[in-house]
Amino acid sequence: MQFAVDRVAVHGRPGLRVRGELDIATAVQLASCVAVELSASPRALVVDLTETTFMDSSGARQLARTARDAAAAGTALQVVCPRENAPVRLVIDLLELQRLVPVVESATLTDGEVGS
Repeated sequence: MQFAVDRVAVHGRPGLRVRGELDIATAVQLASCVAVELSASPRALVVDLTETTFMDSSGARQLARTARDAAAAGTALQVVCPRENAPVRLVIDLLELQRLVPVVESATLTDGEVGS
């Protein structure tokens, strides 16, 4: 699977679906997409790693930067990575990335939102 970052809507919130390998060669592409999304000052942003097949330390570093940048912008961030995505979840768990990045099993609704 070739790497791609697609703009999506998740429960009415802007989101980025990351497909393929998130590594040193592709982390910059995710960074660029995140910057574009955050420039619009959204209240929330979802980064969906469900279809991400591999993540190295560069990808993990980019997720940490994304969390930092979202917090600085006042944007609530959710990073979706189900436990079934073992290759990516292993990296998240080994690095204890969830201490820096709000990792969830699936995108959740915030107060006042209605699922579609």
